[in-house]
Amino acid sequence: MNVFSRRLSSARHEEPTPLPPAPRYPDLSSGRHGVLKERFMEKITQESAPAPVFVPAPVARPSWKRRTALVALPALLVAGAVTVAGVGGVFGESAPTVSAAEHREAVRLLDRIALVAAERPALTVRDDQYVYTKVKGSREFLGKGTDVFEREDWQAVDGRRHGLAREVFEPGSPSIDGGPATRRTVLNRDPNATTYRELAALPTDPAALLEKIKADTNGQGPSRYEGVFEAIGAMLPQSTLIPDLNAALYRATARIPGVVVKDDAVDAAGREGVGLTFRTARGDSVTWVFDRTALTYLGTDKVAALGVGIADSTDQPPA
Repeated sequence: MNVFSRRLSSARHEEPTPLPPAPRYPDLSSGRHGVLKERFMEKITQESAPAPVFVPAPVARPSWKRRTALVALPALLVAGAVTVAGVGGVFGESAPTVSAAEHREAVRLLDRIALVAAERPALTVRDDQYVYTKVKGSREFLGKGTDVFEREDWQAVDGRRHGLAREVFEPGSPSIDGGPATRRTVLNRDPNATTYRELAALPTDPAALLEKIKADTNGQGPSRYEGVFEAIGAMLPQSTLIPDLNAALYRATARIPGVVVKDDAVDAAGREGVGLTFRTARGDSVTWVFDRTALTYLGTDKVAALGVGIADSTDQPPA
């Protein structure tokens, strides 16, 4: 179990949405089998060719480390960003449909965002403290409608103590069904959850970081690079606490083919900005949204990041 997949078990949902039954797949016809075989051979040829390397302009060395965002990040945000493929291999691959000019535009924007990220002050974090995140989002509830809510999470920096989640639902959210609009849940210690300390141990060299994430997400996502893009996106909220890693994540993203700028992006809280998304023949993935002027991370078009910090105790926001 790698560091990206095991995070999914760390947050507790009070009323999980039941999974749909596994789809049934008919046997392939001989013609369809031949088409897939041809695509498979084309893919092998593509993989054997050296991939272009996009080298952004040098910047003050960022040194953020391992996967924080999946640590204290609510499962809602992970679920909104990370899709685990049910079928691996090249048959699930969707090649990026992005021109060189479009990708260069994304590289330039990511370089600017990385410069801003690297300039933020680093924090001194103790093991007895908690990583605090606050998000706003929505989710379907058992086919009865859409919950709209804000959620705060407190997760132990070292992962050795229980954490806390507090959700406040907007009126009319179906999951509360006339009950209290605020729900508190103890987040049990989870040996499989990635801690802040593990996130802070990730390499901060963009090339090494990208290779690490590619290895840890192998077999996840609709395609190899789309899975990497989604995993990085899940790290972004908490990685703002570690400037060097935060900048390295953006520089690693600049090396992902298929990433493009999306103008006039809007996050889940209605804040407008400039976006980045991963484009394939199937369409665009989740969009990261940044303040157009300050280039600070606002969240995604699915879940808005309203706050992140370090708290001394649960149920209390950062000082």
